[in-house]
Amino acid sequence: HLSQKNINCPLPIRMRNGEALGELAGRPAAIISYLDGFEVRRPQPDHCRQVGEVLAQMHLAGEGFDLTRRNGLTLEDWRPLFEKSKPRADEVQEGLAAMIEAELDFLEAGWRRDLPVGVIHADLFTDNVFFLKGRLSGIIDFYFACNDLFAYDLATCLNAWCFESNHHFNTTKARALIRGYRSVRQLEAGEVEALPMLCRGSALRFLLTRLYDWLNVPPGALVTPKNPAEYIAKLKFHQGIEKASLYGLEK
Repeated sequence: HLSQKNINCPLPIRMRNGEALGELAGRPAAIISYLDGFEVRRPQPDHCRQVGEVLAQMHLAGEGFDLTRRNGLTLEDWRPLFEKSKPRADEVQEGLAAMIEAELDFLEAGWRRDLPVGVIHADLFTDNVFFLKGRLSGIIDFYFACNDLFAYDLATCLNAWCFESNHHFNTTKARALIRGYRSVRQLEAGEVEALPMLCRGSALRFLLTRLYDWLNVPPGALVTPKNPAEYIAKLKFHQGIEKASLYGLEK
């Protein structure tokens, strides 16, 4: 669907029987087309602008897509996920359990449900966007794609693309990302107003999944879990933001 709407993304290659999903060595398998390009490890403002553009293009392109999928990691799922890590949360940082508890109370009391909804990527981090010669060449990894708030997807991108390695927020990058998004799809007044809360929610979502993974590494695991400290810092930053203009959002 997205490819037909000129969004450059991997495509399943169908087998002779016309099916896209098959079996290999007794397990489900699929062959996916190759995308040229590389991850940008140190995004610049123009990279962020292009990400904003393609995110908005994807949101508009999703209109008319018949399938729907609930976001399995949205507000209603955060507290049950936290309960699994709560007894050991303070091993990561003293007072973390109380901080998360208070944040959940805040978000549950004020979460906006009246904003534009559609198909979102939900995980558009730097490793899921390819660039070639400075131009965005494609987006990948739709594992978490679902139906949810467009502005929540934008908030996830602000968290993923606009913080430096020292966890400082780069307003120049944020301004470029939002400008790119708005050049394709205008944000409603309610979306702008809700952006600080949505950024907090997105930061908490990734904090909670990282916290759980950090505390539950299985023996012999081949994957190194990501430190939740990064998203603790991001959440604390957003807790100090009262209005979207502080993200560099222009009128």
